[in-house]
Amino acid sequence: MKNNLKLHINGRDHEINVDPGTPLLYVLRNELKLNGPKFGCGLQQCGACMVLIDGEARPSCRMPVGTVLKSKITTLKGLIGNDGALHPVQKAFVKEQAAQCGYCLNGMVISSVALLEKNKNPSDIEIRQELAINICRCGVHSRVIKAVKTAAQDL
Repeated sequence: MKNNLKLHINGRDHEINVDPGTPLLYVLRNELKLNGPKFGCGLQQCGACMVLIDGEARPSCRMPVGTVLKSKITTLKGLIGNDGALHPVQKAFVKEQAAQCGYCLNGMVISSVALLEKNKNPSDIEIRQELAINICRCGVHSRVIKAVKTAAQDL
């Protein structure tokens, strides 16, 4: 049954009319046209659909939208400043060329932002552990680690 639901996404309030059991990813992509989070596996195991929920990187593909009504949700687009400036993690990913096809990029950036909020100077092992859920088939993992380290210096 559809309900009018209020969500706080990327610093703005949004009202949508959907079933509370609808996955957050579908609301973000289909209702709000926020296409940073991607549909990957649909099982919360690949990281393509990551968003920040109250500062924590969380997969959105199976998360019922009704469970995040009082949460602060941030997508890849929400990391960009009001002046259009990229977040330091986004800048570092560009600088270090830490993307190939780009499909995993959303999850890698979101997870990196969450990591650097908790740990300002993570080791290579800590970065690998935090990003382990993010599957990248292109093999740019070494560049991703370098990008996270670059962003840590810039923060």
